[in-house]
Amino acid sequence: MTVALINASPKVKGSSSGILLNDLKACLGTKVDIEEICLRTSKLTAEIIEQLKKADTWVVAFPLYVDSLPSHLLACLKQLEKVTWKNKNLNVYGIANCGFYEGNQAEPALNVLKNWCVKAGCAYKGSLGIGGGGAIAVSGNTSAKAGPRANIFKAMKKFADRIVKKEGEVNKYATVAFPRFIYKIAAQNSWRKMIKANGGNPKDLHKRLDVEPAGVSVPRNVVCEQ
Repeated sequence: MTVALINASPKVKGSSSGILLNDLKACLGTKVDIEEICLRTSKLTAEIIEQLKKADTWVVAFPLYVDSLPSHLLACLKQLEKVTWKNKNLNVYGIANCGFYEGNQAEPALNVLKNWCVKAGCAYKGSLGIGGGGAIAVSGNTSAKAGPRANIFKAMKKFADRIVKKEGEVNKYATVAFPRFIYKIAAQNSWRKMIKANGGNPKDLHKRLDVEPAGVSVPRNVVCEQ
Protein backbone atom coordinates (compact mmCIF):
# COMPACT_ATOMS: atom_id res chain seq x y z
CA MET A 1 0.00 0.00 0.00
CA THR A 2 1.35 3.40 -1.00
CA VAL A 3 0.09 6.59 0.64
CA ALA A 4 0.71 10.02 -0.87
CA LEU A 5 1.02 12.67 1.85
CA ILE A 6 0.14 15.87 -0.02
CA ASN A 7 1.10 19.16 1.62
CA ALA A 8 -1.04 21.78 -0.11
CA SER A 9 0.01 24.73 2.03
CA PRO A 10 1.51 27.57 -0.04
CA LYS A 11 4.12 28.14 2.68
CA VAL A 12 7.64 26.98 1.84
CA LYS A 13 8.42 26.17 5.47
CA GLY A 14 6.82 26.23 8.91
CA SER A 15 3.32 25.32 7.78
CA SER A 16 0.79 23.73 10.11
CA SER A 17 -0.11 21.32 7.29
CA GLY A 18 3.48 20.10 7.15
CA ILE A 19 3.62 19.57 10.91
CA LEU A 20 0.36 17.61 10.89
CA LEU A 21 1.55 15.43 8.00
CA ASN A 22 4.77 14.68 9.91
CA ASP A 23 2.65 13.58 12.87
CA LEU A 24 0.58 11.36 10.58
CA LYS A 25 3.76 9.92 9.05
CA ALA A 26 4.95 8.98 12.55
CA CYS A 27 1.63 7.27 13.26
CA LEU A 28 1.72 5.33 9.98
CA GLY A 29 5.26 4.14 10.67
CA THR A 30 6.38 1.28 8.45
CA LYS A 31 2.88 -0.05 7.81
CA VAL A 32 2.74 1.63 4.40
CA ASP A 33 5.02 3.06 1.71
CA ILE A 34 4.92 6.85 1.65
CA GLU A 35 5.24 9.40 -1.14
CA GLU A 36 5.68 12.98 0.15
CA ILE A 37 4.42 15.65 -2.23
CA CYS A 38 4.23 19.45 -1.96
CA LEU A 39 1.69 21.46 -3.95
CA ARG A 40 2.49 25.18 -3.81
CA THR A 41 1.58 26.37 -7.30
CA SER A 42 -1.52 26.08 -9.46
CA LYS A 43 0.19 24.00 -12.16
CA LEU A 44 1.14 20.36 -11.66
CA THR A 45 4.38 19.01 -13.07
CA ALA A 46 4.58 15.69 -14.88
CA GLU A 47 6.82 14.44 -12.06
CA ILE A 48 4.20 15.16 -9.39
CA ILE A 49 1.47 13.51 -11.44
CA GLU A 50 3.59 10.37 -11.78
CA GLN A 51 4.18 10.36 -8.01
CA LEU A 52 0.45 10.59 -7.41
CA LYS A 53 -0.24 7.74 -9.82
CA LYS A 54 1.97 5.45 -7.73
CA ALA A 55 -0.27 5.84 -4.68
CA ASP A 56 -3.56 4.09 -4.03
CA THR A 57 -4.36 6.48 -1.16
CA TRP A 58 -4.04 10.26 -1.00
CA VAL A 59 -4.05 12.38 2.16
CA VAL A 60 -4.52 16.03 1.21
CA ALA A 61 -3.50 18.49 3.95
CA PHE A 62 -4.31 22.18 3.56
CA PRO A 63 -5.10 25.36 5.50
CA LEU A 64 -8.61 26.79 5.53
CA TYR A 65 -8.85 29.85 3.27
CA VAL A 66 -12.16 31.76 3.45
CA ASP A 67 -14.08 28.59 4.36
CA SER A 68 -12.62 26.74 1.39
CA LEU A 69 -9.45 25.27 -0.10
CA PRO A 70 -6.51 27.45 -1.19
CA SER A 71 -7.02 28.59 -4.80
CA HIS A 72 -3.89 26.85 -6.09
CA LEU A 73 -5.13 23.54 -4.64
CA LEU A 74 -8.48 23.97 -6.38
CA ALA A 75 -6.62 24.50 -9.66
CA CYS A 76 -4.53 21.35 -9.05
CA LEU A 77 -7.61 19.28 -8.27
CA LYS A 78 -9.17 20.44 -11.52
CA GLN A 79 -6.13 19.08 -13.38
CA LEU A 80 -6.18 15.87 -11.36
CA GLU A 81 -9.71 15.02 -12.44
CA LYS A 82 -8.13 13.60 -15.60
CA VAL A 83 -5.81 11.40 -13.52
CA THR A 84 -8.38 10.09 -11.06
CA TRP A 85 -11.39 9.89 -13.37
CA LYS A 86 -13.42 6.77 -12.52
CA ASN A 87 -10.51 5.36 -10.50
CA LYS A 88 -12.60 3.66 -7.83
CA ASN A 89 -9.49 2.14 -6.27
CA LEU A 90 -8.16 5.54 -5.19
CA ASN A 91 -9.01 6.47 -1.59
CA VAL A 92 -8.86 10.15 -0.60
CA TYR A 93 -8.60 11.53 2.93
CA GLY A 94 -8.21 15.14 4.01
CA ILE A 95 -6.63 17.13 6.83
CA ALA A 96 -7.80 20.74 7.08
CA ASN A 97 -6.43 23.10 9.71
CA CYS A 98 -7.83 26.52 10.52
CA GLY A 99 -7.09 29.51 12.69
CA PHE A 100 -10.42 29.12 14.48
CA TYR A 101 -10.33 27.30 17.80
CA GLU A 102 -13.04 24.86 16.71
CA GLY A 103 -11.98 22.22 14.22
CA ASN A 104 -15.47 21.87 12.76
CA GLN A 105 -15.04 25.31 11.17
CA ALA A 106 -13.24 23.36 8.42
CA GLU A 107 -16.37 21.39 7.50
CA PRO A 108 -17.35 23.49 4.43
CA ALA A 109 -13.87 23.05 2.95
CA LEU A 110 -13.92 19.31 3.60
CA ASN A 111 -17.25 19.14 1.80
CA VAL A 112 -15.57 20.75 -1.20
CA LEU A 113 -12.98 17.95 -1.17
CA LYS A 114 -15.74 15.36 -0.79
CA ASN A 115 -17.69 16.78 -3.74
CA TRP A 116 -14.54 16.82 -5.85
CA CYS A 117 -14.06 13.10 -5.17
CA VAL A 118 -17.59 12.43 -6.42
CA LYS A 119 -16.87 14.35 -9.61
CA ALA A 120 -13.45 12.76 -10.11
CA GLY A 121 -14.80 9.26 -9.52
CA CYS A 122 -12.65 8.31 -6.53
CA ALA A 123 -13.59 7.30 -2.99
CA TYR A 124 -13.79 9.94 -0.28
CA LYS A 125 -12.99 8.22 3.03
CA GLY A 126 -13.38 11.08 5.52
CA SER A 127 -11.13 13.73 6.98
CA LEU A 128 -9.79 15.46 10.05
CA GLY A 129 -10.73 19.07 10.75
CA ILE A 130 -8.15 20.66 13.07
CA GLY A 131 -8.68 23.85 15.07
CA GLY A 132 -6.03 26.09 16.60
CA GLY A 133 -3.84 26.21 13.51
CA GLY A 134 -1.93 29.21 14.82
CA ALA A 135 -0.72 27.23 17.83
CA ILE A 136 0.23 24.24 15.67
CA ALA A 137 2.53 26.38 13.55
CA VAL A 138 4.65 27.38 16.56
CA SER A 139 4.68 23.92 18.17
CA GLY A 140 6.64 22.08 15.50
CA ASN A 141 9.66 21.47 17.75
CA THR A 142 7.61 20.09 20.63
CA SER A 143 6.42 16.53 21.17
CA ALA A 144 3.11 15.77 19.46
CA LYS A 145 2.18 13.38 22.27
CA ALA A 146 2.15 16.14 24.88
CA GLY A 147 1.68 19.89 24.86
CA PRO A 148 -0.51 21.83 22.41
CA ARG A 149 -0.93 18.97 19.91
CA ALA A 150 -1.74 16.18 22.40
CA ASN A 151 -5.47 16.02 21.57
CA ILE A 152 -4.75 16.25 17.87
CA PHE A 153 -2.19 13.45 18.03
CA LYS A 154 -4.74 11.12 19.65
CA ALA A 155 -7.14 11.82 16.78
CA MET A 156 -4.28 11.39 14.30
CA LYS A 157 -3.47 7.89 15.57
CA LYS A 158 -7.05 6.77 14.97
CA PHE A 159 -6.98 8.49 11.60
CA ALA A 160 -3.81 6.59 10.65
CA ASP A 161 -5.43 3.27 11.59
CA ARG A 162 -8.36 4.04 9.30
CA ILE A 163 -5.99 4.86 6.45
CA VAL A 164 -4.04 1.61 6.85
CA LYS A 165 -7.28 -0.39 6.91
CA LYS A 166 -8.69 1.69 4.02
CA GLU A 167 -11.74 2.40 6.16
CA GLY A 168 -14.12 5.26 5.61
CA GLU A 169 -15.85 7.27 8.33
CA VAL A 170 -17.56 10.59 8.86
CA ASN A 171 -15.30 13.59 9.32
CA LYS A 172 -13.72 13.93 12.74
CA TYR A 173 -12.65 17.13 14.48
CA ALA A 174 -10.03 18.04 17.07
CA THR A 175 -8.39 21.13 18.51
CA VAL A 176 -5.40 22.16 20.58
CA ALA A 177 -5.03 20.95 24.17
CA PHE A 178 -5.71 24.16 26.04
CA PRO A 179 -8.80 26.31 26.71
CA ARG A 180 -10.31 28.62 24.13
CA PHE A 181 -9.69 31.76 26.19
CA ILE A 182 -5.95 31.06 26.30
CA TYR A 183 -5.90 30.57 22.53
CA LYS A 184 -7.72 33.88 22.14
CA ILE A 185 -5.19 35.73 24.32
CA ALA A 186 -2.29 34.20 22.38
CA ALA A 187 -3.94 35.19 19.08
CA GLN A 188 -4.44 38.77 20.26
CA ASN A 189 -0.78 39.02 21.22
CA SER A 190 0.24 37.63 17.86
CA TRP A 191 -1.90 40.19 16.00
CA ARG A 192 -0.34 43.02 18.02
CA LYS A 193 3.19 41.84 17.21
CA MET A 194 2.33 41.56 13.53
CA ILE A 195 0.82 45.02 13.30
CA LYS A 196 3.85 46.54 15.06
CA ALA A 197 6.21 44.69 12.71
CA ASN A 198 4.38 46.27 9.78
CA GLY A 199 4.59 49.82 11.14
CA GLY A 200 1.12 50.00 12.62
CA ASN A 201 -0.34 50.64 16.05
CA PRO A 202 -2.13 47.86 17.97
CA LYS A 203 -4.90 50.37 18.76
CA ASP A 204 -5.73 50.38 15.05
CA LEU A 205 -7.26 46.94 15.53
CA HIS A 206 -10.20 48.61 17.27
CA LYS A 207 -10.72 51.44 14.78
CA ARG A 208 -14.03 51.86 13.02
CA LEU A 209 -14.30 52.93 9.40
CA ASP A 210 -15.10 56.64 9.14
CA VAL A 211 -15.63 56.53 5.40
CA GLU A 212 -17.61 53.77 3.76
CA PRO A 213 -16.20 52.33 0.53
CA ALA A 214 -18.28 53.14 -2.54
CA GLY A 215 -21.35 50.94 -2.74
CA VAL A 216 -20.65 49.23 0.61
CA SER A 217 -22.76 49.73 3.71
CA VAL A 218 -20.82 49.13 6.94
CA PRO A 219 -22.90 48.37 10.08
CA ARG A 220 -21.86 50.76 12.84
CA ASN A 221 -23.03 48.60 15.73
CA VAL A 222 -20.92 45.54 14.91
CA VAL A 223 -17.74 44.86 16.88
CA CYS A 224 -15.57 42.14 15.39
CA GLU A 225 -13.89 39.69 17.74
CA GLN A 226 -10.22 39.25 16.93
